Amino acid sequence: MTLSLRPNDPLDLEPLSSLLTDAADLSLVNPSAKHPFDPLEWMEKWLAEPDDASFYVLDEAGQEVGFFALRVGVGPEVRHLTYVYIAPEMRGGAGHAVTAMAEDMARRLGARSLSLKVETDNAPALSVYQSAGYEELSRRSGMATMRRDLD
Repeated sequence: MTLSLRPNDPLDLEPLSSLLTDAADLSLVNPSAKHPFDPLEWMEKWLAEPDDASFYVLDEAGQEVGFFALRVGVGPEVRHLTYVYIAPEMRGGAGHAVTAMAEDMARRLGARSLSLKVETDNAPALSVYQSAGYEELSRRSGMATMRRDLD
């Protein structure tokens, strides 16, 4: 499976709207977002910071099959990986590739470390991040906060 990235610049939320039609998927990606997916809400609230960057994950045919954002973390040298989504048909193998692509993009944006939060009951995602070298910093309210220094 060969995946690639397309920067979401300028913001194009139509593909994300098509990917996040299921309420459960939308809730996993962003528990605070309204269902159905509201592009205006995402543009104004969730992807509005000028230094944030977001990306679509593309399959071999160039179709959008995933999404993630890199928000500025604590200080400009830290990026926070958020709003990660991989289409169901791509799960079970794409996690490592998407994580590597997110790390590469964070480096290109000047980050020295990448942080993220993942639900503690999301065993596949936890496994991907742990095997990629992410350190678990804390657990609270069903979420694990993790961080990895980028070399």
